[in-house]
Amino acid sequence: MSVAILGGTGIYSAEGIAADAHQVDTQFGPVELYRGQGEYSDLYFITRHGTDHSVPPHMVNYRANIEALSLMGVTHAIGIYAVGSITTRVPPGGIGLIDQFIDMTHGRQSTFYNGGESGLKHTDMSEPYCPALRSNVLAAARAGGIEMGSQGTYLCCNGPRFETAAEIQMYKQWGADCAGMTAATETTLARERDIHFAGMVYSINWAAGVRQDIEFITRDRVAENKRRLLDLAVAALYAKKAACSCEYQPVF
Repeated sequence: MSVAILGGTGIYSAEGIAADAHQVDTQFGPVELYRGQGEYSDLYFITRHGTDHSVPPHMVNYRANIEALSLMGVTHAIGIYAVGSITTRVPPGGIGLIDQFIDMTHGRQSTFYNGGESGLKHTDMSEPYCPALRSNVLAAARAGGIEMGSQGTYLCCNGPRFETAAEIQMYKQWGADCAGMTAATETTLARERDIHFAGMVYSINWAAGVRQDIEFITRDRVAENKRRLLDLAVAALYAKKAACSCEYQPVF
C-alpha cells in the first residue's frame, strides 16, 4: 500500500523527507514521480504543472498522473490546490479542506471510461472526498495548533484565464467558496481508480469582483502555507486509516 501527494510547482517532497525522481510509463503517457526515501519509500509526490510550471491546467495529463499512482499501488492521496476566495470559509492567506466541487471544465480527458475497450463505470460522487482522510487532516491540524477550514465547495474552471467578476458572482450564488482550475478533474479520476482522496486548499487572493482589492498574498506566506499543508498531508496519510464509505461498485 502506497500514498501520494499531488500539488503545484514546488511539491517535490515534504520537510525532512528526501525524494528521488522516477519516471513511470502509462498507457496515457510518461509521468515523473518523486518517491520518498527510507521509511517514506511508499510516499509519492506529483507536480502536476511540471517542475518548470510549463503545463497549463487545461493541458495537464491528469489521466497519466492518476494512472501512474494506481500502478504504484497508491490507495490514499491528497491534492493541494491554490485558490481564489469567493467566501470567507477560506479567506486569502488561509488554508482549508474542500468537501464538494462544481465542475465547469470542458474539453478535458476527465474519465478513464469512454466505453468500448475502456469499459463503462458510473462513479458515485455524492461525497467526492474521503471522510476518514479528511478527519485525519483535521486531527493533525488540531494537534499542531493550526487553524484550518473544515469544509468548502471548490469551483473548478477550465483556465488558463481567470474568471470574470460576473462569473464569480454566479458561482457564489451556486454555493461555491473558492475557485481553482484543477481539483475536479484530479478528484474524479482518483475516485474512478478507487483511491481514497482528500483536497486541501490555500487561498492567494480574493476572486474577481468579491472585493475591490484583489492583491495577492506574499510569496513568503504562500511558501509557509505550502509547507504547512505538506506536513499535514504527510501526517494524515500516515495516521491510522479508519474504515469509510469510499469503496463503491459501478452501476453497469
